Amino acid sequence: MNIPDFTVLNAAGLNLQAIFNIDDLPAELSADIRTRFDPEHQYRQLILIGHGGKTLWASMQSAGISGENPIDDFSKMIVEKWLTGHRHTIIYPAQDSVGLQALGKLAGWHHPSPFMVGINENWGTWFAYRVVALTDTDFPPSTPLISASPCQSCLSKPCLSSCPADALSGDTFSLQKCITYRKQPSSHCKATCLARTSCPVGAEHRYCDEQIRHTYSISMRMIEQFY
Repeated sequence: MNIPDFTVLNAAGLNLQAIFNIDDLPAELSADIRTRFDPEHQYRQLILIGHGGKTLWASMQSAGISGENPIDDFSKMIVEKWLTGHRHTIIYPAQDSVGLQALGKLAGWHHPSPFMVGINENWGTWFAYRVVALTDTDFPPSTPLISASPCQSCLSKPCLSSCPADALSGDTFSLQKCITYRKQPSSHCKATCLARTSCPVGAEHRYCDEQIRHTYSISMRMIEQFY
């Protein structure tokens, strides 16, 4: 087996990587990938790539990437460069893709949080899935990360009281309350999430205000379009 060199990815801020043998994934997931993306079995592995912290946004800006989806475009560009010499297909970002949360759970990257954003023991909620690639590589598969949910040991739970929509007051997150509040003209969550920004876990990795506005402006446009 070849040992992967993640230097290019890490330097760009794509500092989370997990490697899976496609045929070793849960049977339903493996079959779905083969059926939809690789019916001829050209690929051996699936590589999940994400980012944690602030470096990716800074690297993207330094590269002068702009447009409607600059993070996606930059991430794909870096991964394409890293995979030079290997046959591969990028299946995320794309309209028809795989379940990122399922892959993240297999990698051990996240636990559920009250405000429906995955939370990581190190990065808090300040991480995201960026690229999923099918490849002909022969890298050692990753060992899943093992950690306890930081929410279990959080006594103050500031996210609950910080949500102006009161979307976290019940037994489960109320998407309808969240959406209704965000659509209000006076909403304080049009381009942020006050519950998320109040979370103390990984606070030092919190995205810059510009990246937060970019992320939540996209979700706000989707809300306005579909709700």
